[in-house]
Amino acid sequence: MKNQSLRSLFSIWQKITISSINRQIFAAVFTVAAFTALVKLTAIGKELLIAWQFGTEDKLDAFLIALVIPALVVNVVAGSLNAAFMPTYIRVREQEGLKAAQRLFASTTICSLALLLLTSLVMVMAAPWYLRIIASGFTPEKLNLTCHLLWSIAPIVLLSGINTIWGAILNAGEKFILVAVAPIMTPILTISLLLAIPNGNIYTLVAGLVGGTALETVLLGIGLSQQKLSLRPRWYGYNSHLRQVVSQYAPTIAGALLICSAIPVDQSMAAMLSPGSVAALNYSNRLIASPISLIATALGTAIIPYFAKMIAQQDWRGVDATLTRYLQAIFVTTLPLTIIMVFFSEPIVRLLLERGSFTSADTTTVAQIQAFYALQIPFYIANILAVKLINALEKNYILFRVSACNLAINISLNYLFINWFGIQGIALSTSCVYLFSFIYTFTFVRKQLNKKIIN
Repeated sequence: MKNQSLRSLFSIWQKITISSINRQIFAAVFTVAAFTALVKLTAIGKELLIAWQFGTEDKLDAFLIALVIPALVVNVVAGSLNAAFMPTYIRVREQEGLKAAQRLFASTTICSLALLLLTSLVMVMAAPWYLRIIASGFTPEKLNLTCHLLWSIAPIVLLSGINTIWGAILNAGEKFILVAVAPIMTPILTISLLLAIPNGNIYTLVAGLVGGTALETVLLGIGLSQQKLSLRPRWYGYNSHLRQVVSQYAPTIAGALLICSAIPVDQSMAAMLSPGSVAALNYSNRLIASPISLIATALGTAIIPYFAKMIAQQDWRGVDATLTRYLQAIFVTTLPLTIIMVFFSEPIVRLLLERGSFTSADTTTVAQIQAFYALQIPFYIANILAVKLINALEKNYILFRVSACNLAINISLNYLFINWFGIQGIALSTSCVYLFSFIYTFTFVRKQLNKKIIN
């Protein structure tokens, strides 16, 4: 009886969600959001445990600064692969079949691994030099610890690059669940290690991060194998399809480098302020990042395959209708969330973080920063939608332009707002950057769609 009821509910869900593109997108967004929420909740649990064990101690500052460049490389080099690769992969698969798409996947993997290995080598060898610039306010002992932590974290660059391209293939086949849930391995392993070794050893966080990323790679590899896709990298030559990926990758990586550089810029400027400022900025950003990255990840992951399909079919009115509908939904749902996060920032921080080494003074500082960060929420998520459409249109050159403007605005406003508000000014600057970015990208995609519809 129970199984029959479940089958009936599943049948109703299928009928509701497959009748139109917008409903298919909604189903995909809902599915990714549900499993990403599970990952985010686990990650929040990890952050609470870290706050309890480390508070805003110097060694946590060192770990967070050590993570800045590897995270930047992952976001720029590996993350850009998704945006450059997926639209071309979907187009080749739809127009030429699975075998041609498999060859593109194999050749792209070869190029990606070579680039990631080279980038990792440069990152590790140059660490003593650039860390002195990024962490100029650190003592020699703290700087030395930061360097050793970075060397330990370095393997995540190659692993995350593999995860990105394997996840893109699974998402292109609308196998969203595994990709959404696989990142849970890092917080689960980190929590397990922190509970098993509760002595405040900062290398516990390193082991959780690297080990969890490796476990994610294993899960995605199993998922691809079950889809009968070969994981073996092979070179099929520099053909027109791979050339298209590279042509989109170059402006995408340049744009991502500029926009992602905001994180090390913000953290290096925070490192010049009082001790604990980097950790306080990190806690504030993480609490805001959890809800917005949940929505942004679900939306960005789910919508780009459908945008790419509609564009391949030249259904420009469908693209326009989908963009309009989802932008409306984004602002309607995120404005109340923004208001809650601004006006109830301190109670939220107190409830979640104020225990152990995390004091009431830390709560006040983090809450003030968090309130300014919250202002970005609607514009950050709406910008994700516009950027994914730009990716699907294969107009990634525009992302370089907007990213260059974002970086200039971020640095200028950081200096201005730090003088006015202290460390809270860094958060306000970030929110202003995302407001500008959304206006710029939305204006561009609206002009592009109007041209396509008229023609």
